[in-house]
Amino acid sequence: MKIIVGLGNPTAQYHGTRHNVGFSVISELSEQYNIDMSGRKHKAVFGKGIISGERVILAMPQTYMNLSGESVRELLDYYKVSPEDMIVVYDDINLAVGRLRIRKKGSAGGHNGMKNIIKHLGTEQFPRVRVGVGEKPRQMDLADYVLSRFDKTELEAIRQGCTDACHAISLILKSGIDEAMNQFN
Repeated sequence: MKIIVGLGNPTAQYHGTRHNVGFSVISELSEQYNIDMSGRKHKAVFGKGIISGERVILAMPQTYMNLSGESVRELLDYYKVSPEDMIVVYDDINLAVGRLRIRKKGSAGGHNGMKNIIKHLGTEQFPRVRVGVGEKPRQMDLADYVLSRFDKTELEAIRQGCTDACHAISLILKSGIDEAMNQFN
């Protein structure tokens, strides 16, 4: 079993923001693979299903971004899944809008949601799929930027990025992370 966690913030006010790209990818996966996301437990909205022949749990922590590790820790403990069998999907301001970067492990890179997950798990040894949301304008506060929505010129690129992230996750499950890294990085 694999757990796929998309990072974001709960409530409608954050829907469609740059910081909620992880939620967008999980929503798209649930639609593509007909996975019911009505579960409410472990401080998350979640669903169980099959992707590329692998049993999966899709999860969207409801703790707000900076406390994502609380939910992730509960999910891994309850389902007895190791961090290496989890994939975290989240936004990255260091990548162009819609661009992907897949890694087997690594630091938080300044991302507060990832910092909290690493803190709660005590390891950086887990796969992640980062989806680019574009670089912050110099004059703009980082928090304001990641909580902003995509403009009209960016919408197609971010939609394609979310679709590519779904394909990458499917490929990770089917053929392994190295194959996905070769194809999408």
